[in-house]
Amino acid sequence: METYSHTPVLFNEVITLLQPQANGRYLDGTVGAGGHTAGILEASAPTGRVLGLDKDPEAIAYAQKRLAKYGERVILVNASYTTMAQVAAAHGFTDLDGILLDLGLSSRQLDDPARGFSFMKEGPLDMRFDPTQGETAADLINNLSEAELADIFWRYGEENRSWYYARIIVAERPFSSTTELAGVIAAHTRQRGRRHPATKIFQALRIAVNKELEAVESGVMAAIDLLKPNGRLAVISFHSLEDRFVKQTFRRLSQDRTPPPGFPATDDSKPALVRRITRKAVQATAAEIEQNPRSRSARLRVVEKI
Repeated sequence: METYSHTPVLFNEVITLLQPQANGRYLDGTVGAGGHTAGILEASAPTGRVLGLDKDPEAIAYAQKRLAKYGERVILVNASYTTMAQVAAAHGFTDLDGILLDLGLSSRQLDDPARGFSFMKEGPLDMRFDPTQGETAADLINNLSEAELADIFWRYGEENRSWYYARIIVAERPFSSTTELAGVIAAHTRQRGRRHPATKIFQALRIAVNKELEAVESGVMAAIDLLKPNGRLAVISFHSLEDRFVKQTFRRLSQDRTPPPGFPATDDSKPALVRRITRKAVQATAAEIEQNPRSRSARLRVVEKI
């Protein structure tokens, strides 16, 4: 998560833990504005190379300008990190030294009303990372049943009043704008906390629209397959659902389930695939949070392939 004028979230921590080396080959699955990518290129100079992916064509266009000075050391592709295996193969990137996945929204996406991610600014109910394909948030809000909406709000937003808000939305729809939806939710919320009552609803819709949790699952496994032994995977998440999934996945993949000598193998008998470099999630420092408040929710976890 980053703005054009700020250093990317957890920048120093990512570079320190990913350990870019000269001659190394790296993949940034979520290029965004190119901040982390530039850091990896600098740390792996003069010959390290990076393959950068992003679903958002606007992000790729911006990163191409920002990273132009690195020439052939960087290749940028408009594609989801879930397709990294195919993209890497097409560009001859195998046995990688490191992979970075910086999940969630960039500040550029959040600050652009036309993308429809923010309930603070008037914009269409879109929320797609790739605005050229797939269903929009408006499609879900205006067409799904009350039960389906409640399930999305509970599963992806952990919203305790999921059924209540789903019932209101069905009664008040159709909706076409972000502020229209946020306004209805706020109008039907008596007790106000520190967060806007639409926060969890918008998070849930964004995750559902972009199938984010499914993407994380397939992306993590694809990344581990692409790494060479001792190669590292770094994942930055921005909400508890993603971080919990990454934590559980890394823990599971780090467990050695091979039977001891003399004992038969079972269906669950699998060797450990990774070792955990970070036992606990790395978080932003107080200084970084003061400079960039959006870094407060960032969590970085790193594993190394065995």
